[in-house]
Amino acid sequence: MQVEVGNPNARKLRAIREAMKKNWDFTDFDCEKGKDRRIEVIKAYGESSLCGGESELEFADRLAEAVWKANGGYCEITINATYLEYLPFSTYTMTRDKYKGIMAKHKKQ
Repeated sequence: MQVEVGNPNARKLRAIREAMKKNWDFTDFDCEKGKDRRIEVIKAYGESSLCGGESELEFADRLAEAVWKANGGYCEITINATYLEYLPFSTYTMTRDKYKGIMAKHKKQ
């Protein structure tokens, strides 16, 4: 999995990283800063396997929810899922509409 978190809450970077690591075995984290020295993108990469019959989309939703909770609200998330035995990959862009749907679904539980 390769993930990009755009425009994260700068005060929540540690919480975001911890949430990501709880949901996948990310081994490589990098932060890109903008002209104003503010972190604009967190990039993470890690290799592991989905288990328990979870689909890539279910994983993407689960990871996005964890990141949004850690961030304290919406931020841009793009997840590139690569099935290493059968390339290519799938991309899941977590939009503001997805944010509303995922977070509303889990508030009801």
